[in-house]
Amino acid sequence: MIKSSVQPTTVPGAANPAATGNPAAFHPLAAGRLLSLDVMRGMVMILLCAESCAVYVALKNLELAAPAAYFVDQFFHHPWHGLRFWDLVQPAFMFMAGAALYISYSRKLEKGTSWAGNFNHILLRSFKLLLCGVALHCVYAGKPVWELWNVLTQLAFTTLVAYLIINRSSAWQITFSIGLLLLTECLYRYILIPGFDQPFVESHNFGAYADMLLMGKINSDGWVAINMIPTAAHTIWGVLAGKLLISNNTSAYKIKALLLAGIIGISIGFALDLSGVTPIIKRISTSSFVFASGGWVLIMLSIAYWLVDVKQYVRYVWIFSVIGMNAIFIYLFFETVGVQWLNGVVSVFTGDMLHTLFGIPVNISALLSAVVTWFAEWSLCYWLYKHKIFFKL
Repeated sequence: MIKSSVQPTTVPGAANPAATGNPAAFHPLAAGRLLSLDVMRGMVMILLCAESCAVYVALKNLELAAPAAYFVDQFFHHPWHGLRFWDLVQPAFMFMAGAALYISYSRKLEKGTSWAGNFNHILLRSFKLLLCGVALHCVYAGKPVWELWNVLTQLAFTTLVAYLIINRSSAWQITFSIGLLLLTECLYRYILIPGFDQPFVESHNFGAYADMLLMGKINSDGWVAINMIPTAAHTIWGVLAGKLLISNNTSAYKIKALLLAGIIGISIGFALDLSGVTPIIKRISTSSFVFASGGWVLIMLSIAYWLVDVKQYVRYVWIFSVIGMNAIFIYLFFETVGVQWLNGVVSVFTGDMLHTLFGIPVNISALLSAVVTWFAEWSLCYWLYKHKIFFKL
């Protein structure tokens, strides 16, 4: 990781960010930057951070009545066949990475860097992502392991695939992404190994068989490493969105295009599911899931773009952008230092202490500890922003 410094420009009439420490003073299009991407990336990271701090588990343990219980369930992955809000987080992460990839690449082209000249950087970045992803699995296991289920290991592959075709036409890229989904369908439907010959049954599908070949083990929760193939479509669609958002088209055209693409994606995904052709299953990233989740992400992006970059509602977006600008760092932090140390330490001096001294119920004290830890990790990103420290791979 490297340390970099960025000097933000200001929106006319806004306070100087250097004086106020308020990142909302970013001009969304300054130096070609789209603040909506930082905001969406920040939203994703804040949600992931909350999961790591056990906010959702604590809410679940409150055993709330409906409809609150249904709302809390949306922050957990669907057990198998179906779609919840939390199933959209990883596709959004992949999608934002693709958009950022194209915008960064376009800037380098303007500075005279060629595709070939930038390829070594992308290759090295993908390798670093792979190493970080594998290292996280070692941290989870408490010992050296070879596992490829982490989002970073998936992103290492999808980034490389997206970059290899980044100069192709939009139509070619769309066709290629659909080809990846068709390839996935064929792998699951037509490579039927004894014991792994049920395409959409947990632990008995081709993805589980591929895991046995790659890692000699099967994930107990049904995740499969070859999700990297279909979810590469998310990163490629992110590239297309990035290309659209920095194009010379009008804002109205961009919003309509994103909305239309999103509606088409959702329609295809649910049509495949409801017709019984291919069920929506996030854990093996079925084609119907990729379409449906990609569609929802496109709609969310269109809304963020309209609110932030077009309507300039930027007063509070700094809450998200300060964490979005250090996304990889905070992800690695809360998955290692956070889970291994900070969560427990904060709990001792917050919820545990309140429970001991005042008899506050354990489930409520656990929620208080989780929220305080969540705020502490966001504050770390805010401190990094104020000191203009941004970590990148």
